[in-house]
Amino acid sequence: MDSEMAKMVVIGSVIVAGTITPALMIGRIGTTAAEAIGRNPEAASKIQTAMVLSLAFAEAIAIYSLVVALILKFV
Repeated sequence: MDSEMAKMVVIGSVIVAGTITPALMIGRIGTTAAEAIGRNPEAASKIQTAMVLSLAFAEAIAIYSLVVALILKFV
């Protein structure tokens, strides 16, 4: 395996990990928030605020992995 092929494998791995991990976490955050709102509907606004903030942090991981993949691609 030459260095260019190894570089592409690493880039692919970064993209896969950076896509799957946030997707699973976003699903888990949404499921947990829906269950919590179902148990205590009066706290929906507090739960929703925390959920949206958590979703933004999880989505940031995907953006960071995209940046890392692009850096690896063009360096």
